[in-house]
Amino acid sequence: MALDHLNITIAGAGIGGLTAALILRRMGAEVTVLEQAEAISEVGAGLQISPNGMAVLRKLGLQDDLIWRSPRARAVVLRSHRQGQEVLRLDLEQYASDLNFYFVHRADLIQILADAAREEGVQIRLLQKVLRVEHNPKPVLQLANGAQCGGDLIIGADGLHSKARKALNEAGQPRFTGQVAWRAIVPNTSELPNEAQVFMGPGRHLVAYPLRDGSKVNLVAVQERKAWADEGWHIQDAPENVKTAFASFGGVAGQLMNQIDEVMLWGLFRHPVATNWHRGALVLLGDAAHPTLPFMAQGANLALEDAWVLGQCIKASPSDIPAALACYQACRKDRAEKVVDAATSNAWKYHLRPPLNWPAHQILRTAGRLAPARMVQQFDWIYRHNVTEQGASGKATEKAKETEQA
Repeated sequence: MALDHLNITIAGAGIGGLTAALILRRMGAEVTVLEQAEAISEVGAGLQISPNGMAVLRKLGLQDDLIWRSPRARAVVLRSHRQGQEVLRLDLEQYASDLNFYFVHRADLIQILADAAREEGVQIRLLQKVLRVEHNPKPVLQLANGAQCGGDLIIGADGLHSKARKALNEAGQPRFTGQVAWRAIVPNTSELPNEAQVFMGPGRHLVAYPLRDGSKVNLVAVQERKAWADEGWHIQDAPENVKTAFASFGGVAGQLMNQIDEVMLWGLFRHPVATNWHRGALVLLGDAAHPTLPFMAQGANLALEDAWVLGQCIKASPSDIPAALACYQACRKDRAEKVVDAATSNAWKYHLRPPLNWPAHQILRTAGRLAPARMVQQFDWIYRHNVTEQGASGKATEKAKETEQA
């Protein structure tokens, strides 16, 4: 079957789903996106787009649309929590000058992708909640309004609680990490520069960075605790709770926390990367396949990578969708697992308690003084990975052909 004869349905109008829709539509497929919300919008929140994600947006011609409304990160600065003394500065301008990291308002990126998809002819249908996915023998989406949706390919980009994932994998219980996170956006009255500030305290840390024109600051506050919270992005909490939990944070961190008047809380759960990403004409993408903790800021970036590679695999093998999907999983699963593991192991470094925190901070200071470039470049394997380069596209094509021949 030629690519321009494919009829594709995507469950979920998030970053991964919209990017996949745009890519596949530009290749000629007929694409419909189903979104359960009443509008293509996001509750205000920030995210970080690193060079590996920006590579996909650049290839799609959307880089400039994002850049003009998003601050470029100049550094990541680790600080102690009481007064905000600097522990380690990762100077991106000096030691990663060829790479671009951006602080992005999630709503801006969603809008850019949705507008581009609609301009290409993607159909985005709102208020379409997926109840379950059935195989009859082809996959069919059963919607809450009683309708059914199918197609030559169904992409489950339906996030953390994916119905598509449940159709492909045995039910597994996520494990509570013993951590919760609050997120909020506050005015930038502290004149925070275009840097990611990480304030490290016993059993907790605060991340802060500016958004849009720098007038706002995105806050993510993570605390270790036994009492778990529901898993989800849109659970409102009382501002007093996060302020109490971070009462010992002083200096700029304290000023930022005191400005919170609306905050969301979510429990952080560890999900394994899905064993099966595809079957027949059904495939997973983004958080549906590999939910990740936020400690490497790679959720959105992995979804962008997924969408590009899925498109390349389908382009290489449009007449054999199962082979194309096998190619996609083969190209993506190992990397997703490695990034997810890195995120899982990263949080404890910010949460050290006395007497370990002081010597650990001294080690960081010394490493930053003696080997600043090495400290910046330790995660080059994430940030310098470019799925749009000829090598990555060629690998997808080669894997697709190998699968077809097998």
